[in-house]
Amino acid sequence: MKAPQDIARSVLQIEIEALERAASRLDGAFDQALDLLLDAARRDARIIVTGMGKSWHIGQKIAATLASTGVPASLLHPAEAMHGDSGFLRKGDLVIALSYSGESDELVTLLPLLRAYHATIIAITGGLDSSLARASDVVLDASVAREACPFNLVPTASTTAALAMGDALAIALLEARGLTREDFARFHPGGAIGRSLLLKVDDIMRSDEKLAKIPPEATLQEALLAMTGAQSGACVVVDGEGKLLGLFTDGDFRRALAKDPAALAGKVADAMTKNPTSVRRGKLAAEALAVFREHRFDDLPVTDADNRVCGLIDLQDLPKFKIL
Repeated sequence: MKAPQDIARSVLQIEIEALERAASRLDGAFDQALDLLLDAARRDARIIVTGMGKSWHIGQKIAATLASTGVPASLLHPAEAMHGDSGFLRKGDLVIALSYSGESDELVTLLPLLRAYHATIIAITGGLDSSLARASDVVLDASVAREACPFNLVPTASTTAALAMGDALAIALLEARGLTREDFARFHPGGAIGRSLLLKVDDIMRSDEKLAKIPPEATLQEALLAMTGAQSGACVVVDGEGKLLGLFTDGDFRRALAKDPAALAGKVADAMTKNPTSVRRGKLAAEALAVFREHRFDDLPVTDADNRVCGLIDLQDLPKFKIL
């Protein structure tokens, strides 16, 4: 018997190969499918996702992804459609139908009904000459060389390929519609994603009495007193117009003292970080978070369009906003 990790590697490699195969076969059919989705979105037509068995579960995820990007998608179970749910259908609907074989009995039974409603059908299937493929307006090839199951039966690589094809459609549609971060935020008001996208840097920055601000001629001792008064680990260094010149942190203070115990009387301009990285006020908190992750520092000045300091974001404050 193979070692568990060897089995896992084999499964993952088979599924990787399935994705590479799907990527290599992308052609004009994908462009046509995207055009149909764009047209449906512009017409405010309904997008319906359907499939049986494992394809039903993959369809649920595809519908959820579309909805999360601002394109509402509904689910229609083929079996339930034959027992009353077909009343849900309307003329002009766009249907994304999933079936690896393209011959699922319930789905094949549903196809004439979809045609009776003049629905546009996009098939995601491995059966390129199947009943589903022949009834569809566009066919996206999601065929795989084999399943990861040792019997080549359990849907594994095929469901991965179908899911990835649905993701590709959703993201291509997102970009084609010009969705912005702000748009995305409206669809995700809860959780860490929503908070990081809805919150602005203005909402999380320290300002007023919590902002330590000093001129470049201030001494290190004065900088330390300003930081202590603001209960902050850093202070911004500004010119007479309030424009950002530098950033001085408690780490800078410790390093200065380590070099010269008499450094308290020295000028902060000689120990500060000049022209530090900053973020513009009005930007999303997510952008500030990306800066922190890229540069791995603890404090980020916030400036206006004229480079005047408006506030300071302290990395230690972010957990309370629940965006880390």
